[in-house]
Amino acid sequence: MHKSGRKKKAEPKKAAPKPKAKPKKGAIKPYSKVVTKDHKTDEGLFKVHSKDNSYLFEIPDSLLNREMLMVTRIAKTASGIGFGGGKTNEQVLRWEKKNKQILLRVVSYNVVADTILPVHEAVVNSNLEPILFSFPIKAFSKDSTATVIDATTLFSTDVKPLGFPSWRRRGYQLTRMDKTRSYIDRVNSYPKNIEIRHVKTYFANKAPSNSSLGSITVEMSNSMVLLPKVPMKRRYFDERVGWFTSGQTDYGLDAQKSKTVTYLDRYRLEVKDEDIAKFKRGELVEPKKQIVYYVDRATPEEWVPYIIQGVNDWQVAFEAAGFKNAIIAKRAPTKEEDPEYSPEDIRYSVIRYLASPIPNANGPHVSDPRSGEILESDINWYHNVMSLLHNWFFIQTAAINPDARGNNFKTETMGELIKFVSSHELGHTLGLPHNMGSSNAYPVDSLRSASFTKKFGTAPSIMDYARFNYVAQPEDKGVALMPNIGTYDKYAISWGYRPILDTDAKDEKATLDAWILKHAGDPMYRFGHQQATGVVDPSSQTEDLGDNAMKASMYGIKNLKRILPRLEEWTSEKGENYSNLQTMYGQVLSQFNRYMGHVTSNVGGVYEHFKTTDQDGAVYTHVDKATQKEALKFVIDNLFKTPTWMLDKNIFSKTEFSGSIERVRGLQARTLNNILDAGRMARMIENETTNGSKAYSLVNMMSDLRRGVWSEIYNGKSIDTYRRNLQRAHLDRLDYLLNKAKNQRGRNGGYYKISGININQSDVKSVARGELKRLKKDAKAAAYRGNTLTRYHLRDVVDRINTILDPK
Repeated sequence: MHKSGRKKKAEPKKAAPKPKAKPKKGAIKPYSKVVTKDHKTDEGLFKVHSKDNSYLFEIPDSLLNREMLMVTRIAKTASGIGFGGGKTNEQVLRWEKKNKQILLRVVSYNVVADTILPVHEAVVNSNLEPILFSFPIKAFSKDSTATVIDATTLFSTDVKPLGFPSWRRRGYQLTRMDKTRSYIDRVNSYPKNIEIRHVKTYFANKAPSNSSLGSITVEMSNSMVLLPKVPMKRRYFDERVGWFTSGQTDYGLDAQKSKTVTYLDRYRLEVKDEDIAKFKRGELVEPKKQIVYYVDRATPEEWVPYIIQGVNDWQVAFEAAGFKNAIIAKRAPTKEEDPEYSPEDIRYSVIRYLASPIPNANGPHVSDPRSGEILESDINWYHNVMSLLHNWFFIQTAAINPDARGNNFKTETMGELIKFVSSHELGHTLGLPHNMGSSNAYPVDSLRSASFTKKFGTAPSIMDYARFNYVAQPEDKGVALMPNIGTYDKYAISWGYRPILDTDAKDEKATLDAWILKHAGDPMYRFGHQQATGVVDPSSQTEDLGDNAMKASMYGIKNLKRILPRLEEWTSEKGENYSNLQTMYGQVLSQFNRYMGHVTSNVGGVYEHFKTTDQDGAVYTHVDKATQKEALKFVIDNLFKTPTWMLDKNIFSKTEFSGSIERVRGLQARTLNNILDAGRMARMIENETTNGSKAYSLVNMMSDLRRGVWSEIYNGKSIDTYRRNLQRAHLDRLDYLLNKAKNQRGRNGGYYKISGININQSDVKSVARGELKRLKKDAKAAAYRGNTLTRYHLRDVVDRINTILDPK
């Protein structure tokens, strides 16, 4: 047999295994590859997974498209950049899924229209929500109900709305962020908010401190807060009742122009369903959710009861609004009681104690821009607010109150002062601004009555700066020394918080109006706006008491004259130097200067009493002629005639080698310049033009001022050092008005009131020139009388006036 020639079939070769496809760059990975065992997870609004300074957000699908408020603050600053805690930005954000990205959009509530109106579409088309940041999706959770992104770059790079504010960047000429000196400090997640702290260093051409570094470093805080699904019912604002507000431009209103609508910032206080019948019968009911403030664990123990009492004192105001036990303060839980508690958790409103040299306290709050609902408030009180309280209480009450003497007060005394600050700041967090017109409701002499002040305090509102009773005299036994929650506070809280059932926000107006009109014209219920630049309305000033500044200041000066001779005795401590004496002497002069400011504001003053069109009478009325004349005479008699009572040789000999003459000159020149303010003069010209001989005219005022400042050239007496300085200050101010003063634009923006004037085209320059010429003639005639220095002075005055009239 022979073998066949056919070849055996070759076995097919096994195909080489295909190389595994590399995952595409940026592809979505399995959850376990992204969130690893090395990550530390913080549960809360989002799960935050952190590792090596990177932070993953795990965003539940249920929170996509929900609105969140991002509040940006400067948490800590370098010296020279103010102090931490100041809010720099606030915006509503929305997380949105788009393809393989998560977008962070900015939602604007500045411009709105009702969704059912045709104009809504135009509003939407004109206001596309900008994208603040986009993130590639890294993974989905195992049950596919959440999306994981890497949020690190949102806080590690320079995203301007979340960093140092633009206006500050311009001021310090910031160029760019230095990544090598910037980092995320921490990210914490809580049930309703996420808190981020990040340190940013910027190159700066004009750094306010440590300028040799050419940079500034700040720690920024971002709070991202989940807003309620259903916004609270608004309550619309009325300027006749002071309130902090939110606002937006509404194109959907039945008006032929867009209109800004403004609504109150307030807590959501609602009647429980089962209590509605009781509430309608006028019975007090407990709210669905109580307002609770926690006193920070770091607060020194001796002050805790007083701070708590300062909060609980507001219960009477909420009773006026129909609620009992509406507000309460508690000690913050210890770590053992609640290991999860944190003052940064938005569910807790906290009164924080800060060991800081800042002599202040403040009460910021976070509110829902859609409705004004206050979501959380904090009160920051700085340790050194106690030094401020000590100095005010000493200077304003030590003449009649032994407890206010000395460098350190008894715990009970300081505790009462801290309670007062606690109550005042708490009022801000409830929505109330300063009511500077409140204290004007009380006749000055009522502040000397024990029965009146025990019942009513020193002002109808604790929100005024009506500090302590400087009017009361030593013989006024048992008189109250400070304000409490007063008539106005109860009225304002009731007006803002009392539920109006079965109506929508727009239909509440008639009821709210009726509540205001019930007390119209009663000064106890008046709101007077705080004035930040120059006081136009003398009845709405800070730090004043009573309805007549001249009378109140006269009593105040009497008390300063009683305190000054005892100042060394009341500030001396064995083995200590005289720095306390020096400080408190400065406080005496500051208080005296305040009185001069209160009085001066009456000259050219205009009262502002808010009204609506259905109320009779003017909103703006000029201060009457007699009061203006009385105010100027008071300043001439008490300040321009040298206040020799304050020139205490004993104090000078122990606190300074020189300075008393310069100090008096400074006090006098400051008030003189304030009287001769261009805006004040503009109001006087307008008053005379409108009201004729009923007005205190500018020419009459200038003549009265000249006779007060230069009385010696009319009565032939020698002129002493202090008066010569004052007279030269008068010439300098007339020179300023004639040759240097600039035009100013008028402004009435609530806090900012400025009278507009075109100096060149007004009577101001001609009146200043006329006064200078008259003075030149009178000084020339008097230059041959008096002692040698008086004659030299008056000849110099003539030469100075010549130079002012002809500077070339």
